[in-house]
Amino acid sequence: MFDFFQNLSFANPWWLLALPLLVPLLFLRGKAGSPSSITYSSLSILVSLGQKPKRAPGSFTFALMVLALAAAIIALAKPQQRDEISNRKASGIDIVLAIDISFSMEIVDFQLNNRRVQRIIAAKATAENFIKQRANDRIGIVAFSGRPYVTSPITLEHEWLIDQLRSLRPGLIREQGTAIGSAIAASATRLHDREAKSKVIVLVTDGSNNSGRLSPIEAAKHAAKLGVKVYAVAIGTEGGRLMNGMQSHPQKEFDTKTLEEIAQITGGQYYRVRDTEKLRETFDTIDQLEKTDIKQHSIVQTEEYFPWFIAASLLLTIAALTIQALKPPPAP
Repeated sequence: MFDFFQNLSFANPWWLLALPLLVPLLFLRGKAGSPSSITYSSLSILVSLGQKPKRAPGSFTFALMVLALAAAIIALAKPQQRDEISNRKASGIDIVLAIDISFSMEIVDFQLNNRRVQRIIAAKATAENFIKQRANDRIGIVAFSGRPYVTSPITLEHEWLIDQLRSLRPGLIREQGTAIGSAIAASATRLHDREAKSKVIVLVTDGSNNSGRLSPIEAAKHAAKLGVKVYAVAIGTEGGRLMNGMQSHPQKEFDTKTLEEIAQITGGQYYRVRDTEKLRETFDTIDQLEKTDIKQHSIVQTEEYFPWFIAASLLLTIAALTIQALKPPPAP
């Protein structure tokens, strides 16, 4: 019932302004008019003496006429229900977000909404906004630390995808470390054999490769053969420190040379990000680089309800006239 009224609209809504004008008619009914100044010589009025005037038929008839007029006004406003059906089509760009969830991503050196937050929180918030901007892309998520973990397959179901993104946290994968090569390989494998015009990996990491059996360069060459581009995003400040002292020399964790080479081999780009604003700009840049025209067809189905109100107005009018004919007011 709620959905019905939510989709209800009027093609000529200005006619509805006439409905309030019916209210004064209700008050005018039964008001005495000016007394007649002509005196009739007929004594027929005496016939009605002692009889109770029959007012009910007249009142009921008047009410029916008011309802008939209201139904006619609503019919003129043309009530209708519109349902728009969109033929949703994927853009032809398939994207995998490869997100580092190693313990170093717990370093608090970013700001979000005027408060200091962990790198992983800033990365997830920015990635979520990126997903929302690309409603027609198939997107998947591969989280990684010491090994990759396929968080979400490549899908158009973005609400479910965002739920999976929000659930990511350091420690979700038992193996510690940063397996960049394995993450690229796992992401490229998910993109393999897909018929997309463009296949993209957005790699977000704050460290250098120190786990996994496959080196990042070998993985990048494998991705390039599959036609996959890698946009490498190095996140974090050089002065960041883990609270538990696990990272004594964080500046050595950033392997800029390797990430630049990964981007070059695959035809992507490398970005160095030190704050949330730069992270947003980076994702916006990637968003603009990977665009394609979408042809989306929409079908609007309209169901008209004004014939029902026309029929109601006619029936009410006929009923009022019938009652008036069968039970006329007393003759003067």
